[in-house]
This record gives sequence, structure tokens and C-alpha cells, in this order.
Amino acid sequence: MSDQQPAEIEPRDNPREPVTLRGISTRAWEHPADRGALVALRELRGFDVVLRKLSSMISERALRLTFLGSAIRADRHQYTRVYDAYLEVAKTLDADGELPELYITRNPDLGGMCIGIDKPMIVINSGSIDLLDETELRFLLAHELGHALSGHGLYRTILMVLVRLTTSVAWIPVGVVGLRVITAALYEWQRKSELSADRAGALAVQDPAAAIRVMAKMAGGGDLSDVDTAAFLEQAKEFETGGDLRDSFLKLMLLEQRSHDFSVARAASLKNWIDDGEYRQYLGGDYPKRDADADASLTQEAKAAAKSYKDIFENSGDPLAKLLRKLRDGF
Repeated sequence: MSDQQPAEIEPRDNPREPVTLRGISTRAWEHPADRGALVALRELRGFDVVLRKLSSMISERALRLTFLGSAIRADRHQYTRVYDAYLEVAKTLDADGELPELYITRNPDLGGMCIGIDKPMIVINSGSIDLLDETELRFLLAHELGHALSGHGLYRTILMVLVRLTTSVAWIPVGVVGLRVITAALYEWQRKSELSADRAGALAVQDPAAAIRVMAKMAGGGDLSDVDTAAFLEQAKEFETGGDLRDSFLKLMLLEQRSHDFSVARAASLKNWIDDGEYRQYLGGDYPKRDADADASLTQEAKAAAKSYKDIFENSGDPLAKLLRKLRDGF
């Protein structure tokens, strides 16, 4: 582990009401790798319309009926505290249009999900209400709302359909390899979409310390009375830089089919994004606007995604990344 002192998590810059980010585009919180994929998929005009129609006819109706019959819908009359928090984060992110329905389901674990395509729904585990304080709960709600606003449900489904189409050539050896690569890429994008949603949560609550606490609670439970969040972040450094090449390959294998990155890595990624300056820039009013979404360039977003991976590689302390940089630079 590094001898450097663990980085402190600053409290929110302004303890008053969060700044409303009027007209903010989802591009503001989308990770470059996520944003590049989304801009590309949005070019598949017509495909999304078909999927929306198919989903709304059967599967989405079944999902809604399932939660309508077995969970509690949060509104002005039920789980009003949660519903009010939901409206607050929607206001801060200036969510336009009809908000996804919000359900509370009986599950002692901390977590939630955004499901559905044509009319997404947000489902929060009852354990989240028990384990999170007010600000932390708003972070989780905003995280799931960020998924909905970015259309992750729709585009994840498009990618899954594309993966299924590749099974038609799976009997060819090259097809099997290709399918493995495509599936790995899908999971990689899903992990980046989770980082996007984390950023949406941070922008909504405008309290970096609360965002990191949620990650710590996801990792170790709801009681942080004997947990140091700075030391928790230090774990991320050890996770990234510790061990040797065996650990590097093990991490790649462990991540290959995970839809979410490890909690310590998510916490570190979010803190790095906050520290890099975009977070404060956006809170100051300088952020991408929705009315410019149509002008988003696929080429520019692809370049931004490539740059993000290059930056990760150049700054990584992972043993494999260090070795590859040495080989590239001729030792």
C-alpha cells in the first residue's frame, strides 16, 4: 500500500439547497466510454422505435403488473419521504417529461434498479431506506434516475439483441471468439454506464462525501460508525496497484462478466471525476445542454472515449499496465 496519507473527502461545498441544473444534458454525467456508445446507438434510428413498441406490448406490462401487485408504489400517499426525495433530485437534474414510476420492494439488501424501455420504472430495495440517511438515499434515487434519463434500459436491450444475433455464427470457431469479445464489450459498457449513473447521483445531491458513503455501505453494510471512508478509498489504490501480473489477470477475469465495477473502484472513479474539475464546473453552470444534443458528434464522442481509455492506461498503477508501458517505451 502507498505510504501517502489517504485523501480526505470534502463535505459538500454548499450546505444549502442544491443548485438546479436547468436544461442539463445527460451527456454531462455520462462517462466518455458510455457516451460514445450511446451516441452511436442513437444513430440506429428506427431500431429503438421497434424495441419500444415490442417492450410496451408484453414484457414491460408484465413488469409493471408484477411490481404493482407485489411492491409499494411511492407517491403522495405512500412512502412520502422517499417520494419527496425523488422529486427533489428530479428537480435538481431538471428532468423534463413524465418521471418513471417509483416502487419500494421488500429486500433487505442495499440497492435499486431501473427497468423498462418505453416507460422505465425505478425500484428501490426496502433495505436502502433502512440503511441510508436522507442525502445518501437521494444519491441512490438520482443514480437510478440517471439511468432512466440516459436511456440505458433501451440501449442495453439493443446491445443484447445484437449479441443474440451473433449466436447465428457461434458454431464457427471465429464466431465463438467474436461472441466472447462482444459480450465482454457489453459488460464493459454496462460498467461504464454505472459510473455515469454515479456521476448523476453526485450532481443531484451535490455532496461528494455522501456519494462515497453509499459506496462504502454497499461494500460493508449500513453501519459506518467504525469505517473510515478515506481508508476505504485507500483500498482502491491497493486494489489497482497491489500484487503482480497474476493479480492483473485475475482482475480482468473477475471483471469480464460483471455489470457493476467493484465498490472501492467505483468510489475512486467518482472521486477522481470530482477532483478533476468537471463536477465543480457543472455546478457553476458550465455544462452541456439538452438543446444541443442533436449536434453531438459521433466522431468527437468516439475520440473522447478513446482518450478516456488512453488516460486510464497512462495513469494506471496496475502491474500489467506498467509492464505494457515499459514495453512500449523500450524500457
